[in-house]
Amino acid sequence: MGADSTAAEIVLDHVTKRYGNSARPAIDDLSLTIPAGEICVLIGPSGGGKTTAMKMINRLIAITEGDITIDGTSVRSLELTELRRGIGYVIQQIGLFPHMTVEDNIGTVPRLLGWDKKRIRARARELLELVGLDPDEHAKRYPSQLSGGQRQRVGLARAMAADPPLMLMDEPFGAIDPITRERLQNDFLRLHRELRKTVVFVTHDIDEAIKMGDQICILREGGVLAQYDTPEAILAAPADEFVAQFVGTDRGLKRLALRRLDEVELLPVPSEDTSATPACSSKTSLRDALSIMLTEGAPGVVVVGQDGGPTGYMTFDVVSRLLSDSEGERVT
Repeated sequence: MGADSTAAEIVLDHVTKRYGNSARPAIDDLSLTIPAGEICVLIGPSGGGKTTAMKMINRLIAITEGDITIDGTSVRSLELTELRRGIGYVIQQIGLFPHMTVEDNIGTVPRLLGWDKKRIRARARELLELVGLDPDEHAKRYPSQLSGGQRQRVGLARAMAADPPLMLMDEPFGAIDPITRERLQNDFLRLHRELRKTVVFVTHDIDEAIKMGDQICILREGGVLAQYDTPEAILAAPADEFVAQFVGTDRGLKRLALRRLDEVELLPVPSEDTSATPACSSKTSLRDALSIMLTEGAPGVVVVGQDGGPTGYMTFDVVSRLLSDSEGERVT
């Protein structure tokens, strides 16, 4: 699949949502562009309207004013069934049909589109492998026979079944234990690198937003846009005090989580014996490298490349200096 062959640009153009006669909008004049093939995370406090904003894209919630376009086509102009069949939808509760097998759940939208049984079965097996489940073991199981993490993977496979250009994900990993959640996050980021869908992802967890998002949209109460930028830019220069408080006082540490050891200048490996020095992959984040040093009580870590050989050395002092540089930046 080409890099952006099935991804769609999403534009929210002065979108407002009011309920009934309420004087205060749930979403207030929201404008932003989500580039094709990127993950945009919507986040904000309770009452910020993040789920409302997402649900207006597939018209689960009607737009009061403004417009939303998918690759230049207004969602208002599309027939509702056509619109929703072109959008993958993943929710926290997953919503698998309990009376259907895993294979049949994945085939829901392709069946509606008139695919034949052989093609649906092949697509279901392909997607089960893609999300890390053995088709021979899981295709004929029912949702009640799966763990929470497995059900979430099936929900993800079902959302991708008809190869939609756009995926909406509403706190998809929120109800899962932390270890499974991290594994699913990593697996989804791997999938996204391969498939390059446009993804709108709602979360209430700032660490998840920073990890998952190419772009982060922070909404303040009342559905007003506070800041829309890359995680790096938001952590480096919060737009105002509200954003600075929302991302947390440890935003320097959070920035370290965005930078990997292979992205910074490493020191030469010390000439003395380093067999007792902890080692970590060059793909390790600076924050995780710092954590290893603190846990091991070591002044540094040997950085190891893909071939298993040392590529350099990172010390506690260098990471601390990078952290100080981050923490020293002021709210603009």
